[in-house]
Amino acid sequence: MTQELTSTDPAPPPARPGAARQWWRDAVIYQVYVRSFADSDGDGIGDLRGARARLPYLRDLGVDAVWLTPFYASPQADGGYDVADHRAVDPVFGDLQDADDLVRTAHGLGLRVIVDIVPNHTSDRHPWFQDPALARERYIFRPGKGPAGELPPNDWESVFGGPAWTRTERGDWYLHLFAPEQPDLNWANPDVQAEFESILRFWLDLGVDGFRIDVAHGMIKAPGLPDIGHKEQAKLIGSQVLPFFDQDGVHEIHRSWRRLLDSYGGERIGVAEAWAPDARRLALYVRPDELHQAFNFPFLTAGWGAAALRPVIDDCLAATASVGAPATWVLSNHDVVRHTTRLGSLRRARAATLAMLALPGSAYLYQGEELGLPEVTDLPDEVRQDPAFFRGTGQDGYRDGCRVPLPWSGQEPPYGFGPGGSWLPQPPSWRELTVAAQTGDPASTLELYRSALALRRRLPGLGDGTMTWVPAPEGVLAFTRRGVLCTLNTLSHPVEIPLPGRPLLSSEPVTTAGGTARVPGDSCIWWAI
Repeated sequence: MTQELTSTDPAPPPARPGAARQWWRDAVIYQVYVRSFADSDGDGIGDLRGARARLPYLRDLGVDAVWLTPFYASPQADGGYDVADHRAVDPVFGDLQDADDLVRTAHGLGLRVIVDIVPNHTSDRHPWFQDPALARERYIFRPGKGPAGELPPNDWESVFGGPAWTRTERGDWYLHLFAPEQPDLNWANPDVQAEFESILRFWLDLGVDGFRIDVAHGMIKAPGLPDIGHKEQAKLIGSQVLPFFDQDGVHEIHRSWRRLLDSYGGERIGVAEAWAPDARRLALYVRPDELHQAFNFPFLTAGWGAAALRPVIDDCLAATASVGAPATWVLSNHDVVRHTTRLGSLRRARAATLAMLALPGSAYLYQGEELGLPEVTDLPDEVRQDPAFFRGTGQDGYRDGCRVPLPWSGQEPPYGFGPGGSWLPQPPSWRELTVAAQTGDPASTLELYRSALALRRRLPGLGDGTMTWVPAPEGVLAFTRRGVLCTLNTLSHPVEIPLPGRPLLSSEPVTTAGGTARVPGDSCIWWAI
């Protein structure tokens, strides 16, 4: 199934003109959920050609890099995270030449490209799993418990609900921490290790700038696969201590991958999607000889309020500073409720984003958040595709609602998403949220994002570096960067403060008079000081 390129020059890209060394320490990276970004052929599903055509929009938005979710050959049991061949593009998304064209076009626009890698599991349609002998060497199989082996080998549960084990026709059981169509690989097998090193080289040779590593904390399981001993369901983004997540052995895998990344020019990076019990454990993934970034999920899951946010920010900055790494902030992605809905209002979402972009380190944006898109909560059951829905667990909300295709233009669905329909229906209210409707409107969320990203690039005090908290009224967070003060009012009502300087950008209109500034409720302001 592996495809071949027709182009003859897959060399790594040169550094962007004028780019600072270690670009990733303060980069803003935009997540493209390929299936829902832009459709080029009218089948209602986004694809690589559609994404390539929209890259100028991302350049003009002001981001530094693009992260593409899996577009590999897959039965699509879990949105492409069930990979059957990491070296082939699924026909629904295009072919390998389309991937190569996208990377080259992005580099020509000054954008870097990060792709997903899925090392914890494969599809059950992977050739290895289809071969009974290979499967039992390269995946995790165990005999069952009970007189006839009729019970699962232990009490582990799938993140998507139900047992983490499925019995085969032979009578033994295989482990799948996610859907049954996603069997877990056996990373004690050197063939698995060699295969993923080869996969990484394949895409690095094509020119990608790095990898977002799916379930980066999951490849190694505790010896003996011990029972958990309680009934708490494993969470998609959680901080539980579990025998199948965040085992120390994963770090040797990441060290070997860091050596591989460093052997290529152009500062290629590894990004950990890792869930750890605390900030200290998470920081282990970004030690100098491991990965470059790790998503700060406690920031994403924190409640709205100064008392909830400040300790999360402090813990993250202290932990990453202890290993010399940047913080990596995120508010939304393809696995969680969009933060416009999760935080309770668009007003709060705008404020949270502006505060995030003022924090030291790197930041990730999820497609559509720059439009203020809310979660779609009323999708008909018959159109849903999230495996968690079919397995009956809605612990973190079903994920289809954050994956509805983007609205680009027009008054009717699919709002410029493509020449046909869209694989998930778009709400009628989205006609007011399209890129075209918001472009040029200074009050729009899109123009707020464009202004914030332009200022972040222009002001030397933002991005990587340090910050200092300054005194502020209860319910307000205030911190300084070099030449900039950020105030975040998490209260629902305005707060008056001494005028600290000149307003640079605000998520809501701010008024000043007589040496006093009136900071609106649920708002964030950047001040020149």
